[in-house]
Amino acid sequence: MPELMDTIISLAKRRGFIFASSEIYGGINGFWDYGPVGVELKRNIKEFWWKEMVLSRDDIVGVDTSIICHPQTWVASGHVASFADPMTDCRECKKRFRADDVEGKTCPSCGGQLTEARQFNLMFQTHVGAAVDAAAAAYLRPETCQSIFTNFKTIQITSRQKIPFGIAQIGKSFRNEITPRNFIFRSREFEQMEMEFFIRPDPKEGETWYRTWIERRHQWFLDIGVRKEKLRLRPHRPDELAHYAKGCTDVEYEFPFGWSELEGIANRGNYDLSQHAKFSGKDLSYFDEVAKEKYIPGVVETSVGVDRTLLTVLVDAFVEEAAPTADGESETRTVMKFHPRLAPYKAAVFPLVRKLSEPALKLAKDMSANFPTDFDDGSSIGKRYRRHDEIGTPFCITYDHQSGEDQKVTIRERDSMKQERIALDQVIRYVGDKLV
Repeated sequence: MPELMDTIISLAKRRGFIFASSEIYGGINGFWDYGPVGVELKRNIKEFWWKEMVLSRDDIVGVDTSIICHPQTWVASGHVASFADPMTDCRECKKRFRADDVEGKTCPSCGGQLTEARQFNLMFQTHVGAAVDAAAAAYLRPETCQSIFTNFKTIQITSRQKIPFGIAQIGKSFRNEITPRNFIFRSREFEQMEMEFFIRPDPKEGETWYRTWIERRHQWFLDIGVRKEKLRLRPHRPDELAHYAKGCTDVEYEFPFGWSELEGIANRGNYDLSQHAKFSGKDLSYFDEVAKEKYIPGVVETSVGVDRTLLTVLVDAFVEEAAPTADGESETRTVMKFHPRLAPYKAAVFPLVRKLSEPALKLAKDMSANFPTDFDDGSSIGKRYRRHDEIGTPFCITYDHQSGEDQKVTIRERDSMKQERIALDQVIRYVGDKLV
């Protein structure tokens, strides 16, 4: 893994963003836990997506469906038959690799001979009920979209939506990846933000909405502060498309390990609803009262990983730069330059010395009622600045000896490190105005 990724992974653990699950037992490959700072960053990403996709629109509604679906769901979707990766094993060291990740018949780890590629299904299997047998077999969902399709009719009727309209969901998915890699980019338990936009099964309308959602989803990454030059749109080649897909485009980011997919936007036609109607025997068609016709709707899907987006934000915001010290020298500081709307803490309050903690803590509590604010009175003021630079806190506020007399505090801005004296009763408004 590139050196930059190692540095970011180290910072993520040290500052409470992300660390290995069950680490005291040696961890478990492909599973990660989010710490106090990481969970706030993750929540902010999800809330911003939800606001963009659901709360700000009248043609998209939200759902939250179960992780375990009826097993027939995955038969209808094709996952039981074809959701697999070609894998190969080393006859010497017994390590397993994706066949498309190795060249030739030689093990990249020890040089031993590799077996012929075999297909491994990526779904986690479990059992429902007391019996552990084939009749009780079920799966942890490998994606969140299928339950949107199976619930399409109920959601459309209860929400009184007319086509075109969308159904959005944020939720956990599970894939038994043989080779999880690149930190949280490819893991076995992950979270998705998906939206299925249902439309008339008309090729022109499908292409129009497909292009519309490509543009909107690309813009969303710019809106959360990701650098434009690090993003690109990659249309899938005809040989990459699923047999039912009319088109698919990925939003990709240039990570230290190369260009990789963040989000897929796909014109799926009406394959999904048709399959579930066929396997369930239920009518999933829609009656268009305006056109006076009945049809199985087509769908344009947008699907983005929460964890991949968070990794993108971490990598994109990470900066090492020269910073002046108190004695006029220069040192390298590490700073996470998150967009303020994503920063885990919007502000941090420091008492200059601990005997000033009481009024400083009161200010922090008053601010916390408006936006996430941390109170930090540990170590020197310089170390506190560096700590919150690495957390990505946009504003650090120092309550000093003079604050009790002039009722002012010093606000230090993260990116420029400029300091400004602000009246205590204006601090909340000052910070709040800069968080848009």
